Amino acid sequence: MTLLAGLGGRERLPLPDAELCWWPGWMPSEEAAEWFALLVGETPWEQSEITIAGRRLRIPRRNAWYGDPGAGYGYSGTRLARNPWTPALATLRARIQHTTGQSFNSALLNWYRTGADSVAWHSDDEPELGPRPVIAVLSLGTARRFELRHRRRPELRRSLTLHDGSLLLMGGAMQSHWRHRIPKQPGVEGARISATLRLARPPGSPRGPLADPRARC
Repeated sequence: MTLLAGLGGRERLPLPDAELCWWPGWMPSEEAAEWFALLVGETPWEQSEITIAGRRLRIPRRNAWYGDPGAGYGYSGTRLARNPWTPALATLRARIQHTTGQSFNSALLNWYRTGADSVAWHSDDEPELGPRPVIAVLSLGTARRFELRHRRRPELRRSLTLHDGSLLLMGGAMQSHWRHRIPKQPGVEGARISATLRLARPPGSPRGPLADPRARC
């Protein structure tokens, strides 16, 4: 497994069939700690149930969905209740849009309480996100390992440690060619929040890419 590592400002990480950019120190640690405490306290966390092989299972983490009116989202047989943007999250969205040059109308927040919480291999390829979605991931709290695996070339694997205050941008055809996960990490006791910003298709909107297909991070 190849390790993707970096220092300082924005980096474009080499990944076949994908666009992947990373700002390792996007938010200072003191500010990141304030955001973490704010989001833990004000977010209406829920533990969604998903369907796998016909069984209803609770996900091993807490989550919450925020978005503009009409920006719905669901995966694995579940629909998430939409929460309106809070003033704090609207401010955070504006800052991330300014940094990335992308537009977002929704955000999925995940709270990994310890290393026992995780998310399994998946691609963010739901119809609401369009064929070439652009997704920004802000990490707050304890660093966790982010693993990637190519769908058709299993020998291609990557791993990246998502540090407190780091910002990751996934784009291009990445969701068509790669899966990713946050694996369980026994011994990790600290908590992590990920704020993943997306552009979700409102009902009845025309098909086709939502993000600019020429966009590069």
